[in-house]
Amino acid sequence: MKTLWPLLGAALLLAGCLEVEQHPAWRHGAYDGKPDDLQHQRLFHGDRMAWMAAIINRNWRQDEYRRTFHKGGRP
Repeated sequence: MKTLWPLLGAALLLAGCLEVEQHPAWRHGAYDGKPDDLQHQRLFHGDRMAWMAAIINRNWRQDEYRRTFHKGGRP
């Protein structure tokens, strides 16, 4: 039991000291990393209207009220 406490203390100290820096790098007051593309730029080649149409169609198909007959859906 006497050897367990020093090992446990050493493990706890090393666990806190070995943490990696998780903040992004900043250079000259600005974020120094790869710029993130917007979804319509990356997936739809910059066509924002096609991206909005895809989102609206996806939401339209996921509507539970349209699936039921008594709430206005198709029989």
